[in-house]
Amino acid sequence: MAGAVDSGRWHDRLAELIAEYEVPGANLAFFHEGELHEFAAGVLNVDTGVEVTTDSLFQIGSITKVWTATQLMLLIEQGALTLDTPVSEVLPEFKVADAEVTKTVTIRHLLSHTSGIDGDLFLDTGRGDDCIEKYVEACADLAQNHPIGVTQSYCNSGFIIAGRVIERLTGKVWDAALREQVIEPLGLTHTWTLPEDVLRFRAALGHLDGRPAPVSSLMRSCGPAGLISARPADVVAFGRAHLGTDLLADPRAMWEPQVDIPNPYTIGKQWGIGWILDEWQGHQVISHGGNTIGQAAMLWVLPGTGTVVCSLTNGGHTAAFHDALATELFADLVGVEVPPVLGPPAEPVEVDVERYAGVYERAGSRMTLTVRDGQLSMYAEATGALAGTQPPLEFDLIPVNDTTFVGRPDGEPQWLSAVFYELPDGSPYVHLGVRATPKTA
Repeated sequence: MAGAVDSGRWHDRLAELIAEYEVPGANLAFFHEGELHEFAAGVLNVDTGVEVTTDSLFQIGSITKVWTATQLMLLIEQGALTLDTPVSEVLPEFKVADAEVTKTVTIRHLLSHTSGIDGDLFLDTGRGDDCIEKYVEACADLAQNHPIGVTQSYCNSGFIIAGRVIERLTGKVWDAALREQVIEPLGLTHTWTLPEDVLRFRAALGHLDGRPAPVSSLMRSCGPAGLISARPADVVAFGRAHLGTDLLADPRAMWEPQVDIPNPYTIGKQWGIGWILDEWQGHQVISHGGNTIGQAAMLWVLPGTGTVVCSLTNGGHTAAFHDALATELFADLVGVEVPPVLGPPAEPVEVDVERYAGVYERAGSRMTLTVRDGQLSMYAEATGALAGTQPPLEFDLIPVNDTTFVGRPDGEPQWLSAVFYELPDGSPYVHLGVRATPKTA
């Protein structure tokens, strides 16, 4: 059974967990049974040794997408558009490589990652207020990662396009619209998007392989997809707003399942509007994670208990850290067992792996799968603008069943899962890291 919060224990436990998972610093806040609890451990930057405090800002990465989705839902509630409004109706100049997608892709497609638009175009279009407008212009050459609406694949590009829709409808740059629509109504004092604002606070720097990252943040054009920096208490306040009507009249509309995630073993089973949807022992869970350059974040909301948790980190084995934290914390707070990360089966499974060998590629990523002595092996590398910010990964894939495999890069405590599947037209894909990647060779 869950008990009362032992603040002293969690103060010590956070420090123990960051040491175990080689995380330089972590910031944690959770709201439970009417009280907000805040904890901090470690350092913001290993070179400066400045300590993390509960009001320190970390990059929340793609949790920003739920904020952007919320902005659009506010505009929908005001009657400015609907989820099924075509993007081209709001942005007549909008264009991608596929002419039919240009005409038919909707707000719903963007917010549920079902547009099929190749999603990882990271493009620096400058620091001006027109950076998102310029980014959308550059989408004219973006190809389809998969046909519109047939599967789910994580799409940063779609959320930046969504940010441009917000700009057009509000007449303000995305950053200013976010402040007016969400940040100021919720009274958030430690939530910012631009580096010059973040620098006014104690701010975390990302770390790669234990050292400060070579780049402090993503380019401004990525704002609506992942540029918010905040303290965890502010993110918790945002999560709590989705449990009432202080922000949206009907926040539950964002929890409606839109698509099944082909690989349900990574972060959840379905995607809603912005939110990732799951269930733990009968408890509904809405969540989102975020990764930037050397920083990682998680937000979990359990509507049935009113418990909201935000954890922010700046490097190390962040996936394993967040899993260990969630497993222990939710058992402690609400007596709920977090599903364990999928690992290898107890007994080996015989699978014909030759059919999965080949090259799988999309914007920003190339995965080469080979067979060695009957074992499927993956070499995954970042391409494009972020190629130099992360090293390639190479690891063997162990079959769990005929289509599901797990692997673990050297030195990583956390297993990764990959699901091989076909689209309705028979096209082969692998789903890894919430992204669908087509077999190209």
